[in-house]
Amino acid sequence: MNDLSMFFAQNAAVEVAEEFAVSPRFKDKDGKAAKWKLRSISEDENQELRKSATKKTKVKGGNYTSDVDQNEYLSKLVVACVTFPDLKNAEIQKSYGVIGAEKLLRKMLLPGEFSGLMEKVTAMNGFDQDMNELVEEVKN
Repeated sequence: MNDLSMFFAQNAAVEVAEEFAVSPRFKDKDGKAAKWKLRSISEDENQELRKSATKKTKVKGGNYTSDVDQNEYLSKLVVACVTFPDLKNAEIQKSYGVIGAEKLLRKMLLPGEFSGLMEKVTAMNGFDQDMNELVEEVKN
């Protein structure tokens, strides 16, 4: 019989945590690009983010359809994964003239910086692996 203990919660790796220099525009005290602290999230957290980014639209016949706003979802995902700087900090938000972590992130970063951060966050959460590649890896 196979040993299932490797799947027990106490034997699973904890969330992934990494530091990432999002932009050379933000400097630390030594003049180097400041590192942001990032974390992975659980699928439960991911489902909540998707749900909060889902809009219901009334369609013909009184029925509703659900659509995930991908831009809103990705912003929420990135915000959930950034632990430093604290994007919910009122002082930082005030300095950029916005209210809300998602708005702050979009105001703080250039499009390419946001894209790079989003790529890092999605990779940390396992979205960078192609299902076909995983199937081939399992076969070997």
